[in-house]
Amino acid sequence: MKDLEKEIELIKERNKRVEADKAWETSWLRKVCIAVLTYLVVVCYNYGTTKISNIFLASLVPVMGFLLSTLSLKLVRNLWEKRGK
Repeated sequence: MKDLEKEIELIKERNKRVEADKAWETSWLRKVCIAVLTYLVVVCYNYGTTKISNIFLASLVPVMGFLLSTLSLKLVRNLWEKRGK
């Protein structure tokens, strides 16, 4: 009986970790952090390699693409899940 209780506790702990991972993966904080880091990397890249007149504005393009993809992929996933049922 002790082994069964221990297994149940291990499963509960695993489920908590999985739920926390999923919450992080879908959080706006994660998306904003990725967007800010992407923006900084692209600004540095553009500064060193291109002759763009407004580097800061041009660097927003990939960031906006990322943010839009996070929104649209949720819609696509919902449609895919409905189709599969």
